Amino acid sequence: MLRYGLKKQLLEKVKHLINKKNITALSTILIFGVFLIFNSCKETTKKSDKEEVQKIVYASDVISFSNHWKLILGDGSNAGYPINFEHKDFFFTANDGDTDWVVYKTPNGGDTHGTSNNTRTELAQTRKWYPKTANDKLSASLKVMNVSSTGDARVAASYSVVVGQIHSADGHENEPLKIFYKKFPGHTKGSVFWHYEINTAGDDNSGRWDYSTAVWGYDFSVVGSDLNSYPEEPENGIELGEEFSYEIEVKDGIMNLKFASEGHETKSFTKNLVESEYSTAADIPEQTQKLFVPIGQDGVERENAYADEGLFFKLGSYNQTNGKSPEENKNWCSGAETHGGDIQKQYGDGNYAEVWFNKVKIYVGDDSVSNEGYFTKND
Repeated sequence: MLRYGLKKQLLEKVKHLINKKNITALSTILIFGVFLIFNSCKETTKKSDKEEVQKIVYASDVISFSNHWKLILGDGSNAGYPINFEHKDFFFTANDGDTDWVVYKTPNGGDTHGTSNNTRTELAQTRKWYPKTANDKLSASLKVMNVSSTGDARVAASYSVVVGQIHSADGHENEPLKIFYKKFPGHTKGSVFWHYEINTAGDDNSGRWDYSTAVWGYDFSVVGSDLNSYPEEPENGIELGEEFSYEIEVKDGIMNLKFASEGHETKSFTKNLVESEYSTAADIPEQTQKLFVPIGQDGVERENAYADEGLFFKLGSYNQTNGKSPEENKNWCSGAETHGGDIQKQYGDGNYAEVWFNKVKIYVGDDSVSNEGYFTKND
């Protein structure tokens, strides 16, 4: 606006001087005008160059994915290796003012991947490893930005999202580790907990069940008394947008977990992945007897657990809140709003899960990749 005003004043002055036949002053004005026009063009070029420099920041600019990960999107599609890739509905980057983050976003309902009832935007490691001889590690810093605004409070999976996993590539393809974040509506703080799923003995996997361990706040078994009644808010919970980290190490058959967050007690856990502690009916823990046994999930685990199966890491936003009726399964079917699978409507009224990640590191055998340094064998 300022330059437009100067140019207008300049033209008026030129007209006046022409009328007065003042050639010297007219020459001065014309020289100044040429300078003004040139400078204006130069600024336009600078602005154009600046706009050109502001290129897209891809997730692979924030986290070095290399060939270690493939990506599944929240519409069930396989995006392959996510190098220089984004999808504005599911997988993109954001900056919180200080840091670039990779955003994983998933609606409550839509097309799912494989046989799962739940949507996911999730990375899957492309190489499998065996727990008995493993020396494998994954760590990540993250913050959960949203969990579903609807669901049945009596259903354990409602209002939760899985942010990290170890998954089996063989046999029943069960999950020796799932890391959850869950927050009830109206609460400021949510819970972080982790699950071990048994590797069911025999060919029938219908009796499989999870055992849940609290990190901060509650475990999976703490539910509401009715559809819209919630337990007390956990005092030591994690808020939406509050950063925390996890580290998973599997070495010589033992899974070691470490969870950390500023202002919270650091927690560590261990679990044997090659020798089962649930191989007989007498070993089924009380938590399982209350949650899973009443719905027919009362299996036992093979004695060597996951010893003979190839495993791989996963991370992202695996939304555990779905629109299926709780009558189908009171632990996993949330009865949440899905707007018939309309993604934008779900995003519009909070019926989705969103997780932001950075500082992801992975070490597998002799290969390692990171966005800020590397693991060593002694790290």
